[in-house]
Amino acid sequence: MADQDEDLVDVDPYGPGDGSLPVFRWRQAGRENLATRRQLREMGLRPGGQEPVARIECRGGKRWAWLYRIDLAKPKLPMTLAKEAALDKAMAARQTCGTCRRRYFHCIPLKTLGCCLECYDGTPADPASYIAPPAKHLLAA
Repeated sequence: MADQDEDLVDVDPYGPGDGSLPVFRWRQAGRENLATRRQLREMGLRPGGQEPVARIECRGGKRWAWLYRIDLAKPKLPMTLAKEAALDKAMAARQTCGTCRRRYFHCIPLKTLGCCLECYDGTPADPASYIAPPAKHLLAA
């Protein structure tokens, strides 16, 4: 058992300064061949399974991002109706109050409050900020 413990190495791939990837400071990485995920998305590309080749840091290393090679990036996948429906369903769960069933145009604090502000403490909601809840069927009563 002791021999197995000696072979184990604790590696943090996200740790700063591990020496495995080159680290560039702000505006020092070559924009013609390296880009962040956000920059790739603006170009209509995605990393496509490639590993990051470098890191860019700013604010003294407090903020950083992975850099990917542009020539290995693949085109973005198009939005399908199924993806759009799944995203709408996920957003509906974050925007719908569990008490009054109104769907707001913003995410409501379900984890901290559990409902919208109007249901929580009576703060009136602007009618332009939500969609009315679905009408209950008259025969269901």
